[in-house]
Amino acid sequence: MLSNKEIVCPNNLLDYAHQKKGVKAAIVNAGKPLPMLSVQDAVKENLIDPIFIGDKKEIVKCAENLKWDVSKFEIIDEPVENNTAAIAAKLASENKIRIIVKGHIHTDILMKEVLKREYDLLGKTRLSHIWHMTIGKNDKPLIITDGALNVQPNVKTKMHILKNVINFSNRIGIERPKVAVLSATEEVLDSVPSSKDAAEITKLAKDENLNADVFGPLAFDNSISKKSAAIKGIKNSVAGVADVLLVPSVETGNGLVKMMIYFMGACAAGVVVGGKVPVVITSRSDEAQARLASIAAAVVALD
Repeated sequence: MLSNKEIVCPNNLLDYAHQKKGVKAAIVNAGKPLPMLSVQDAVKENLIDPIFIGDKKEIVKCAENLKWDVSKFEIIDEPVENNTAAIAAKLASENKIRIIVKGHIHTDILMKEVLKREYDLLGKTRLSHIWHMTIGKNDKPLIITDGALNVQPNVKTKMHILKNVINFSNRIGIERPKVAVLSATEEVLDSVPSSKDAAEITKLAKDENLNADVFGPLAFDNSISKKSAAIKGIKNSVAGVADVLLVPSVETGNGLVKMMIYFMGACAAGVVVGGKVPVVITSRSDEAQARLASIAAAVVALD
């Protein structure tokens, strides 16, 4: 059942990212093969100008193994893994970098630093994570949020997540995204709290006149399948044609994304948005193409 399909970075994401050239990016705890390879790819695409943070000997060694001369790039020598996040956050706070890219470091260690008020990296909305999902090079993306950062968001947090994903969708050419607010059902049931949240978010989105078609609750099938929506008699502007799935919890989003990766060979471009600098927090097991796509998504997310 596991897919053997090669994961490929989508052209549409690269095309939008190419509109911004050589963005300064901190690579947090660099010096492992996959992070270095993805950064090399991003430099070849002229997306970023990296500052490597980590054990300098390991960084240089990795680069040599890739036959990549990194002598023209800044390397901040810090052999202690958990200290590298603070260096990146400080660089961002001083406007010396515009993107933070996770290398070989735990996500919670990195994000704990980013969230510290002393660095002033938080924006007007709560931070949230976006997955830009594609199968082929020229696919229309399916966006899933939030499957990595906000664990059990309430309605207020989900509205921040919604506003962040609308902004990101606009940046990749989706002028008015169709957002399905997911639940296990398309009916509002007291026994399914996420369905009640979805109905409230639908109303709030309309009341606030957000630049999106937002509807929920919708189950996964009738969010993305016109046939399923028709059979169930669900008629609205989102059912069957959703651009975005706003999930009820991190478990839902995480499961959906990883099923697409491992069963379908999907390319998952992941980025944290809503703050003053986008943060790439790929899994340490992600393929280099997915890491490249994630860096491209971060470049796209820049103001």
